Amino acid sequence: MEKKPIILLITPPLTQLNTPYPATAYLKGFLTGRGYEVVQADMGIELVLRMFSRQGLQRIFEAVEQGGYELSDNSLRILHLKREYLNTVEPVIRFLQNKDLTLAQQISYSRFLPEASRFDQVEDIDWAFGSMGITDRARYLATLYLEDLGDLIKETISPYFAFSRYAEKLALSATSFDPLEEALQQAPSLVDLMLLELLEEHLQQVQPDVVGLSIPFPGNLYGGLRMAKHIKETHPSIKTAMGGGYPNTELRSLREPRLFKYIDFVTLDDGEGPWLKLLEHLQGQREAAQLQRAFILADGEVTYMNNCTDPDIPHNEVGTPDYSDLPLRDYLSVIDVINPMHRLWGDGRWNKLTIAHGCYWKRCSFCDVTLDYINRYDVAPATLLADRIEQIIAQTGQTGFHFVDEAAPPAPLRDMAIELIRRGVKISWWGNIRFEKTFTPDLCRLLAASGCIAVSGGLEVASDRLLQLMAKGVSIEQVARVTDSFTQAGIMVHAYLMYGFPTQTAQETIDSLEVVRQLFETGVIQSGYWHRFSMTAHSPIGKSPEKYGVVKVGPPEGDFANNDLWHDDPKGTDHTLFGEGLSKALYNYMHGVGLEEKPSFWFDFKVPRTTESPNLIAEAISAPHRPDSTRPNARVLWLGNTPTIDFTMIAQKGQTLERCLLTFFEKGEDFEVKTTATIGQWLFEVLQKVTPDNPEAITLKQLEASFPAEAHLSFDEFLNSPSWFDLREKGLLLL
Repeated sequence: MEKKPIILLITPPLTQLNTPYPATAYLKGFLTGRGYEVVQADMGIELVLRMFSRQGLQRIFEAVEQGGYELSDNSLRILHLKREYLNTVEPVIRFLQNKDLTLAQQISYSRFLPEASRFDQVEDIDWAFGSMGITDRARYLATLYLEDLGDLIKETISPYFAFSRYAEKLALSATSFDPLEEALQQAPSLVDLMLLELLEEHLQQVQPDVVGLSIPFPGNLYGGLRMAKHIKETHPSIKTAMGGGYPNTELRSLREPRLFKYIDFVTLDDGEGPWLKLLEHLQGQREAAQLQRAFILADGEVTYMNNCTDPDIPHNEVGTPDYSDLPLRDYLSVIDVINPMHRLWGDGRWNKLTIAHGCYWKRCSFCDVTLDYINRYDVAPATLLADRIEQIIAQTGQTGFHFVDEAAPPAPLRDMAIELIRRGVKISWWGNIRFEKTFTPDLCRLLAASGCIAVSGGLEVASDRLLQLMAKGVSIEQVARVTDSFTQAGIMVHAYLMYGFPTQTAQETIDSLEVVRQLFETGVIQSGYWHRFSMTAHSPIGKSPEKYGVVKVGPPEGDFANNDLWHDDPKGTDHTLFGEGLSKALYNYMHGVGLEEKPSFWFDFKVPRTTESPNLIAEAISAPHRPDSTRPNARVLWLGNTPTIDFTMIAQKGQTLERCLLTFFEKGEDFEVKTTATIGQWLFEVLQKVTPDNPEAITLKQLEASFPAEAHLSFDEFLNSPSWFDLREKGLLLL
């Protein structure tokens, strides 16, 4: 293969319906910059659009009717309503694509949609959408309609089907390749056939030499291998390669030769470096031994090739993600949970981007901190980040961004926000952070001004003892204050919550729930999600379970995946008992319901009383923040406009004094600051120097040095004056 190979990059089904997963866009942007011809496809959205068309649904109904399935009452009801489903499926899809929003009225208030069991849960819809609007209400109902059809498909022609996780169970904790191999040897289901038809269309159109499959999650593996099998059987000359989050975490000790019937190369960690070496190898310019982080089959054995001595591609050289040839206008905005923060994961087209590579904290004991994607922290300058944002907006025409970092670092976020404000670039963005004290009220206000609408972060277990054991680096009080700072700035907050951490007692579980209740009650978080602790092979706990009081009991070592470990927790409680009650409580809290109930209300067995103070969170929030005078090295930044300045003479106690009036014209309101002529003139000059337009950061200490000696009050006194407080309230930040 002398000439440069043509590359087809594929995301197998299914990740999200509302936006493409960014891995292929990153790799395409990088490889195109190196002169390669790259085409990408998101088979998840393509498959869903093929299935949920009139023709696709007709095929599904015929297969169900001919399949001899034993059907539930719910599936029988859907079949009886076949004509209604066929008539409505394409209008519903167009509506969810935001291509026909006039349908909202009919979906919301007439019997437009056929209804099955998913609609049983809508009794609170009038309460939820009274304030949210008719289009959102219709979007929620249309999502339930799709999920009803998904239930029929799962019950009949494709037991693996799910809208965001396709055949996930086959790949979860799959130490043996047997279940996957068995599934792949069976005749393809109708859903598989539709997927393979789409694949064949791409293969005919692109005529690729190499097909790369990005496997971010366990739920993408089966679809990826099903396509790889088709390629090997029908186009044996095409080389196949697999990478992404799943291989990076699960396949690091891969020894299973059968995988290589389908896949020629499996790469680990960031794809840019390994793909460059792989393509050089395919062009005859590099020996297989000189590949980078790649598994191949050599003499019948799985061999890890990593003799390449080139350094990793730095974050500032990976290029801008390239979303061209993805059908950006065809993604579906769905609402499966009414909560306004929770819906961000499914509603809206978000351009996905990373602020930095890896995690700046990388100490949490439950996290895969030994792996490259977390361990190697590397950040690009704010100007480059803003350039990438502007390029993506120009290419996609969309200004929503989801920063997908493990935890976006506060200082680069601050610099990016200032740069976006300086350039006048208007975006809406959200991302994952750590609830650390660096997120002061002022930093949160700056992030909001740059377009931040929401953050998600790990509170994990709301217990200070366990947070310490996790090496999380935060306390409950600190989380309360940080979430309050975000909320006060108008930024929604989602908390990741964990139960079943090693040595966690029943008492600590109930106390955690009480802390979460108080966080919702005080309004400082708006959304959350409980997940059960899972011990992984690459985390500090997985590597030294005895240090954390747990015992590894499995699974038996296999030749395929190795990540999820089974463990016993002899010191902790029986964690399985608590899952349902915790989820039920959280679901209600997110809807503003049941906040006055004691934690025991949510469980159908006896649980201990909480030992937490009922005012724990309220007291943490009301504790005063540091006075400005104790922050001399903070950068001073004015987010408002330049005021007008007027001087007047007034008579006071027999003297004529010169006074100053600064008038500010701001977006929401105009306001005035009255002060002495000396201070007014100084403020007028200072405020023009401390704007985002000035690249030079000016500190509070420097302001003090320039404060006029003839002001008749000290700088400390000025920091406690009404003039200063007015400016602080209206957008003068200390960062």
